[in-house]
Amino acid sequence: MDDPNHAVQRKAVAPVAGPRNLASLEPQIRERVIGILDSLPVGETFNWVDKVSIELTTQMLATLFDFPFEDRYKLTRWSDIATSPRKAGLWDTIEERQQELNECLEYMTRLRDERAKNPGGLDLLTMLAHNEDTKNMSPVQFLGNLLLLIIGGNDTTRNSISGGVLAMNRFPEEFEKVKADRSKIPNAVAEIIRWQTPLAFMRRTTTRDVEINGTVIPKGERVLMWYASGNRDEAVFENADVLNVDRANARQHLSFGFGVHRCMGNRVAELQLRVLWEEMLQRYSQIEVVGAPIRAISNFVRGYTHLPVKLHV
Repeated sequence: MDDPNHAVQRKAVAPVAGPRNLASLEPQIRERVIGILDSLPVGETFNWVDKVSIELTTQMLATLFDFPFEDRYKLTRWSDIATSPRKAGLWDTIEERQQELNECLEYMTRLRDERAKNPGGLDLLTMLAHNEDTKNMSPVQFLGNLLLLIIGGNDTTRNSISGGVLAMNRFPEEFEKVKADRSKIPNAVAEIIRWQTPLAFMRRTTTRDVEINGTVIPKGERVLMWYASGNRDEAVFENADVLNVDRANARQHLSFGFGVHRCMGNRVAELQLRVLWEEMLQRYSQIEVVGAPIRAISNFVRGYTHLPVKLHV
């Protein structure tokens, strides 16, 4: 969506990732991280994606939407349905896929209509219900906004959590650096997000003819911006395939996009990852990957469905 409509709809939900709300969210995130980590088996193999990555991000997403906690896995399901191709095995026909997305629309519409009667909440649905620019969106627009928020709050953080554990196993010397100096955690989080690049690309349409490196791209062409390629650009990142928690320009990564469409919830994602690594490093001497990861079938989401790990204290 282009401005001006993009700007006003984004502004309606931006406070959820504002400094005041982030400060109130950190204790909740830490409490949930502690609960998840304390429930994990030590010395036994388990799937990190299910037990940690999905669980933490789903709980966080439920908080941001003030979504019924007992139904929170619906959010994960809707995110996966929206981003997965047919061959991933989550749906067989376009009709089945649309039926599940319609369930999302119906469920969220009911919650939004309830919130419309009670102003003042800081959850996403209350914000959408009371903002003049979003409260009367068409069902198609409302569903589109919902899926952006659900996928943005779920897939990206989930796969950076998994990718971070995998990266620290592939570059164990970096894990030792962070263990020895916890002040490196924030920069390590940025470097993990760069190295993982949880969303591979975004598609845009050119608004005018443009020439790049001698190639003319006509107005109206569909173009892909490959974040995964940009984050491996050797002209910007030295030894780009290597995880380096001391990388001076780690925060220059493109994983959150750029410009007016830059990820609105990037600070929420960074907060979850920072708190998780702080708490993990207090508990474990090693988070050992004990088998090959299984990647999600997608050309868009760079993620994992299975990451077998064993914890060592």
